[in-house]
Amino acid sequence: MPQTPAAEPRPRDADRSQRDILDAALGEFAAHGLGGARMDRIAERAGVNKRLIYYYFENKDSLFLAVLERAYEGIRGEEQGLNLTQVDPIEAIRRLISFTWNYYIAHPEFLSLLNSENLHRARHLKQSAKVRSMHSPLVQTLAGVLERGHKAGLFRAGVDPVQLYISIAGLSYFYLGNCHTLSTIFDRDLLGAKAQVERLSHMNDLVLGYLVRD
Repeated sequence: MPQTPAAEPRPRDADRSQRDILDAALGEFAAHGLGGARMDRIAERAGVNKRLIYYYFENKDSLFLAVLERAYEGIRGEEQGLNLTQVDPIEAIRRLISFTWNYYIAHPEFLSLLNSENLHRARHLKQSAKVRSMHSPLVQTLAGVLERGHKAGLFRAGVDPVQLYISIAGLSYFYLGNCHTLSTIFDRDLLGAKAQVERLSHMNDLVLGYLVRD
């Protein structure tokens, strides 16, 4: 049942409180999913009154969407720092593969959020024009890399940048998302340092083997 709104905080306190709430909610949603997350625990993690969460975010679904948007802002913002337009096309692809792999390893909570949202058939993301707009620059940048590679005689023609990005993300996502079961099935430590290096090398070989012309 919605709580009585708290008194409106001062702007500086408001910014800090919202950051604290989003940080706490990220940990809660990553650990328990949307269904298992509890607003009481988020308030306790954030060190705020639960009424303040409802004041800023209205309900748990709105808070979950805010966490998702912030998570996508994080990965998209760091991707922009790769300077893919400033390096040769093969190096650009290697950078994107390496970044995606290492980002997922460093941010397992991002994968947990994606798993939770997929269980809900992207019900929250469908409401977010912000998230969709974040992907346009990435697709345009990758399309430019592919075009430069094709004009230089390096890459095959007709590669869909969206399909390519999904393949790059999928090679990392499936491996990391299923590492515990796969490690057990194949009796190998798939998260060991050596295995991580081997996996990244394998992904580069697969993607560039497809892209690079003989």
